[in-house]
Amino acid sequence: MKEALFYTKLEDHKVRCDLCPHNCIIDSGQIGLCKARKNIAGILYSINYGKTISISIDPMEKKPLYHFHPGKDIISIGPNSCNFSCKFCQNYHSSQLEVPTINITPEDILQQCRSNNCDFVAFTYTEPTTWFEFILDSSKLFKENGIKTVMVTNGYINQEPLKKLLPYIDAMNIDLKSFDDKFYRSICNGTLQPVLETIKTASKQCHIEITNLLITDENDTENIIIDLVDFVADVNPDIPLHFSRYYPTYKMKNPATPISKLEMAKEIAEKKLKYVYLGNIITERNTYCPNCHHLLISRDYPIKNEIINAKCPSCGHEIYGEFS
Repeated sequence: MKEALFYTKLEDHKVRCDLCPHNCIIDSGQIGLCKARKNIAGILYSINYGKTISISIDPMEKKPLYHFHPGKDIISIGPNSCNFSCKFCQNYHSSQLEVPTINITPEDILQQCRSNNCDFVAFTYTEPTTWFEFILDSSKLFKENGIKTVMVTNGYINQEPLKKLLPYIDAMNIDLKSFDDKFYRSICNGTLQPVLETIKTASKQCHIEITNLLITDENDTENIIIDLVDFVADVNPDIPLHFSRYYPTYKMKNPATPISKLEMAKEIAEKKLKYVYLGNIITERNTYCPNCHHLLISRDYPIKNEIINAKCPSCGHEIYGEFS
């Protein structure tokens, strides 16, 4: 447990949490919506500090990150908390329900990196921004020791804490759940605009990729997809966009996304974006040069990466990303 960094003391020992746009007003003895921050006698504490639901080694592509050191392994950890309550949550057992955790320190994670010859750590699984203080402490240590830090996040964080964290973050996969604010409010218990602001801010300071889970009859209309693609293209058409297939889970029972919907989304996106991928289905996931269409990264394991100094070896076109 550690005192939270972003909160405001109010009257009668109440506090306002200033970490995310919910800005929870929390009475003494109570916890915030994310279940990670508690008011104890007028002081807000991060009660999940150093508590992880899991520690494992994943392929970088699982995050998914396709343009950030492809083929490398990454140590993955995450908290038992989330500031959304998405009805379709793929990880609801650990994001919405209380589960056992193990205690871990930033130094423990660094040692895991050394023991496993791994230079990357991902804060993932649930919502890492609810683990803010632990990520900040850890990522500072990692940067001092040549370890790169990744966040897989819903992007629902206020700008001040985001800007404090970004100097220590090397890459993000940001889940843009829809380009419809009503979807965010009714299905996720959030709002759209703060996520868009996170994408715009983060894109200027670290590598980012964006994931959009297409849910049948919820966020899969052509107009919504066009609006989402237009937004990403305006930020940076080089940003990789992953459309992922939804399957019924948790409280969402809509049928699985038709493959045709994903193919439609990819076709729309490729008119304005250079790198578009489909996920949660068996399909080609290779990367091609947007200029000459040379095969750059083959993801038929083992992964083969032909990119040299972030450029296409055939035509010299600069490729977005970081490549070992």
